[in-house]
Amino acid sequence: MPSILQYDVIIIGAGAAGLFCAIEAGKRRRKVLVIEHSDRVGKKIAISGGGRCNFTNLHTTPESFLSANPHFCKSALARYTPHDFITLVQKHKIAYHEKKLGQLFCNGSSQQIIDLLLNECSDAGVQIHCACRVVQIGKENEFQVQTSLGTFSSTALVIATGGLSIKPLGATDFGYQIAQQFGLKIETPRAGLVPMTLEPGLLKQLAPLSGMSVDSLVSHKKTSFRENILVTHRGLSGPAILQISSFWKGGESISIDLLPQSDAREILRNHESSTIELSSLLSRYLPKRFAHAWCDLKMKSKPMNQFSQREFESIASHLHDFQITPSGTEGFKKAEVTVGGVSTDELSSQTMETRKVPGLYFIGEVVDVTGHLGGFNFQWAWASAFAAGQSV
Repeated sequence: MPSILQYDVIIIGAGAAGLFCAIEAGKRRRKVLVIEHSDRVGKKIAISGGGRCNFTNLHTTPESFLSANPHFCKSALARYTPHDFITLVQKHKIAYHEKKLGQLFCNGSSQQIIDLLLNECSDAGVQIHCACRVVQIGKENEFQVQTSLGTFSSTALVIATGGLSIKPLGATDFGYQIAQQFGLKIETPRAGLVPMTLEPGLLKQLAPLSGMSVDSLVSHKKTSFRENILVTHRGLSGPAILQISSFWKGGESISIDLLPQSDAREILRNHESSTIELSSLLSRYLPKRFAHAWCDLKMKSKPMNQFSQREFESIASHLHDFQITPSGTEGFKKAEVTVGGVSTDELSSQTMETRKVPGLYFIGEVVDVTGHLGGFNFQWAWASAFAAGQSV
């Protein structure tokens, strides 16, 4: 019978959270093994930020995250901040820049962040096994992890398998399976930061606008985001749509303010006796093609002096509150993150250790903490990994 190799800590998943936790545990002289089912580490890091890795956000606050328990993330975020990770980036002499709204990107490529993590792992004595498939996990006094490369045991087991987002990169529900195996509650996972689809009739009307973006304020219930929306051949995308998608559920409508910096009523009032066409007037504030398509959809264009006051009110209302009910989303294939996951009720916010199973930890995207677009999910990966790495 082959021998079982003993470690202090086994981490399943060699993404941002898994590698960073391994580094912190290794610094504390723990014997650490990272298991990755893919043929290489950090596949999601590699494609992030358009290949430049939006590795954190300067404006990270607990309000930047969505969770069934909005207070859960506070402890970890306070203990490992964006400036802590920036210090590490500077240590490795990686040049970076702020793109907008506190979003920090590498000047070079995402590979620089992957190399940073691998170099730190090497310095901390961390072992990494890629193309290693977990067959079974058991626990008696210690955890036993049976894999395609042998059986390993440890006193601490960290699950950093990510969520279901970006399925083409090999995302699976393995982390949720482990949680269920140990009797932990899961908040139903759904696609987040994902393009939204529209029903065929509306899609046909908007089809000529595919590829066009408009600065908008997109709202769902009490949540709003002010950035561009993008019309696609399947529906709507762009930063504001991706943001609101994390809060949206099937059958609900969203509101789009197409003139967030203007008062549509005042614009119309100033031209109510003019012979200018409505579409031409709106083209001063919206892209011309968009203005014409919007008129075809909501209010047939004609000279302004031919509209009634009631029609003016309707036009203004629709410009500031363009109601759309998406037919769905493009799903986990296109989602940047997974909303939901292992319930925070099951975890210590200080250490990320499960309350029911001593020595079992969940970190990163597999947990029910989801950041807004713009580097927040990486910061959650670093912060939750740091918390667990100080405890294992």
